[in-house]
This record gives sequence, structure tokens and C-alpha cells, in this order.
Amino acid sequence: EKAKLLRSQPAQIVEPKGLLYVQQREFAVTTPKDGSVSILGSDDATTCHIVVLRHTGSGATCLTHCDGADTEAEVLLIMSAVKSFSDATGYGRLEVHLVGGFNDDRQLSQKLTNQLLRAFDLQPDDVHLVTFCVTELNDREEKDIHFPIIYGIAVNVKTAEIFPATFPEKGPDEDLRSAHVLTGAPLTNIYDAKMEQLHIGPYFWTPFPHVDFWLEQDDQQILQNLSTSPLAEPPHFVSHIRSTLTLLKEHPFPSRSLFPDRKPRIYKKNEEGLWEQVCSDKI
Repeated sequence: EKAKLLRSQPAQIVEPKGLLYVQQREFAVTTPKDGSVSILGSDDATTCHIVVLRHTGSGATCLTHCDGADTEAEVLLIMSAVKSFSDATGYGRLEVHLVGGFNDDRQLSQKLTNQLLRAFDLQPDDVHLVTFCVTELNDREEKDIHFPIIYGIAVNVKTAEIFPATFPEKGPDEDLRSAHVLTGAPLTNIYDAKMEQLHIGPYFWTPFPHVDFWLEQDDQQILQNLSTSPLAEPPHFVSHIRSTLTLLKEHPFPSRSLFPDRKPRIYKKNEEGLWEQVCSDKI
């Protein structure tokens, strides 16, 4: 019923003000007390799942975008992140919302759904499954081709409302963060809720294999080879991959060119509610 209700809502366009956008293999956790961030969101999930874990007592809310890389370890990370904000309250319960995936040919969505359910089930804490809109419950068919119905969701940290969403702004450092994922990064926490700061990096990778070869390929080749679900990707998928590959080509050794001082890039929300880079010497 809950999945049906969620699927029936049109996707809302979420503007950057007060938004913390979470990319694949990233997570962020905050509470209703946060003066900078009121919405956590992520989209472009095809076979991936977006997970929202919330403690009803403290209101601590975590959103992550899982791709099945290491699901059990990822669930442990987000559980401890939410619990670190919720220990003092004593009342309330942990609730989880799972959204994303579809009936894809390779059944990657189904596999990820099963992994997530198993990982939450293995937790010593009680976790209540509140929204389950994944795989076959998030699937639509058009001319024998399957697509997800919902590609992205947002959660309002203050009200706990969850809704289908798209995000015109996915920054800051969108390509840098994608490069981190493309080079095999583990799930990364990008937000310090106590300081209300977004931390990107420092990220280190080795030169991406055959980057020139990939950049020479046409859109179809990139789609076929670098997507888990080529037929269901959003239209900007290829251009996004191209700009990520270009960044990897320009920065084969990020420790020299992007993070020479081994410090993260730090952003804070300004008066307008938009991210602005903070000089590292002020910290």
C-alpha cells in the first residue's frame, strides 16, 4: 500500500536551497536541529536502492545510495551513524525506507533488495520496515522494456516526509565525487552534522585504466559497458560518465593535483542556503 502511494506521487523538483544531495556510495546523516540542511536526497537510481534510516525519537535521519558493493558493511555504517545521534533519547524506534530498483534483465535489483533485507535483519537492534518500494514494486513496462517508476527520493529531515524527487543541482564537486565511485571507493560519509559542513575527500586513486579508450567510444558503447541497466538510464547518464572520465584523465594522481595538502574540500551553506567552499586555514 505504501509503495503504491509513493509511486502515485509525481516527482517534485527539489531546489538546492537547504538540500544535501547524496551521490551513489555516499551517505549523510543529520537531525531536525540542523540549521543548514533540511532535505537529504538522491536520484539516478536504476538498479541501485536509496535507503532512508530514521530514529523516531531523536529524528536522526540518514540517506544513502547503495549499489550492492558491500551491503552488509554499508548497513552497519549507517546503523551506527544514526545511533550515534540517538543514544540519549531512550524512546522511539529505528525505521527504514527502501526505494529503487526494477525488474532488470540481470536481476541486480532483486539481489540488492535481498542483501539489504538480510543485512537489516542481521542487526541486533529492531529495525522497522516502513516503506518497501523496490524491484518489482517499483517496476513499469513499456514495449517489453522494464524501467523503474521512481528514480530518486528526498526526505525532509524536519517532518520525516519522503517523496519522489529530482534534483537540478547535484553539486558541489559532482564529477570528483563520481570519480571516487568509478575508481571503486567504499561507502563514504560526506557530512559533519555537528559542524554543518560537507566534506569532500581527500580522495586518492590510481590512473583509471584505458581512460582514453573509453573517452573515444560513442554514447552507445559507454551506455552498454558502463551501466548496469543500459535501457533504463536517465538521459544525462552518458554525458555524466564522460565528464567523470575526463576528470579522471586530467587528474591521474589526485594526491598531487586535487588534494596536495591531504585535506578535504569543505563546504558550508551560505545565507542563501547554497553550498560555499570554506578556506581550509579558517578551520
